[in-house]
Amino acid sequence: MSNALKTTLLLGLMTGLLLFVGDRLGGPQGLMIAFVMTLVMNVGSYWFSDKIVLATYRAREISESDAPGVFRIVRELAAGAQMPMPRVYLIPTDSPNAFATGRSPSHAAVAVTEGILRLVSPEELRGVLAHELSHVINRDTLTSTIAGTLAGVIMLLARMAYWGALFGGMQRRDDRDEGGGVFGALAMMVLAPIAASLIQLAISRAREYEADASGARLSHDPQALASALEKISSVSARVPLAAGPATAHLFIVSPGLGDRLARLFSTHPPIEERVRRLRAMAR
Repeated sequence: MSNALKTTLLLGLMTGLLLFVGDRLGGPQGLMIAFVMTLVMNVGSYWFSDKIVLATYRAREISESDAPGVFRIVRELAAGAQMPMPRVYLIPTDSPNAFATGRSPSHAAVAVTEGILRLVSPEELRGVLAHELSHVINRDTLTSTIAGTLAGVIMLLARMAYWGALFGGMQRRDDRDEGGGVFGALAMMVLAPIAASLIQLAISRAREYEADASGARLSHDPQALASALEKISSVSARVPLAAGPATAHLFIVSPGLGDRLARLFSTHPPIEERVRRLRAMAR
C-alpha cells in the first residue's frame, strides 16, 4: 500500500473516530458540536499554523546576505521542484534540526537551527532541505495539521465527557443502548484519545518515509540525506530541542529522542529504518 493511500485511509479513520465519539457522548447534538469544532479548528490551523510554529521557536527570517549557502541550496531545490522560493528562517539553538511549514508551496517557509548549519556538510544540508521542501510539495504540513486538529478535538471531547461524568451530567442516551451508559462512556474517554494518538503517529510516520523518498529524488543524493539523519539524531540525543507534542512532528528528526518508551510513541519512524531505506535507494 502506498504512503499516500495509507494516509488517506488513516485520516478517514480518524474522522470516523471523531464523529463516533461525538455521537456516543452527546447524540446528534454531540455529533454536531464535534463537526463544528473540527471545522473551526481546521480553518484556523490552515491559515495561521505557520506563523504560530515559527513564533513558538523564536525563528527569525533571514536574508541571503545572512546565509548565502542556505539560500543557494533552497533556490536550486525550489527551481527543481518548480515551486516559488520559500522564506528562510533561522532558529537560535545549538540543537541540530529543521522543519518546513506553510499551507501550500506558494506560502512555504523553511527553518533551520544554528546547530544544524554547524554540523552537516553542504551536501547533507541539501538532502535535509530537500526532505523539508518535499513535505510542502506533498502537502504534508496541511495533512499533519488536520490530523493534529482531529486528535485534539477527540481528546477535548473525552475531557468534556470526563467532567460531565464527574459532576453527574452523563446519562444514558437510551435505556436500550447496550453499549451506552456511564461505564461505556468512561471506557471511551480512555480509549478514544489513545486510538487518536496512535492513528496520528501512523500518519506522521508514513509522511516521513514519503518525504525521505521524495527528498532523495529531489536532491539526487539519498546517501547524503541518510548521513545527515545519522548525524542529527546522534547530536540531538545529547543536545535536545525543547519541543511540544503539537509541533514535534514538524522536525526532520524527533527533537527529544528520550528512552525506548518515548521512541515507541514518537511521531517519527526509527532513524535506523529511514537510513536503511535511503541507502537502498542509493544502491
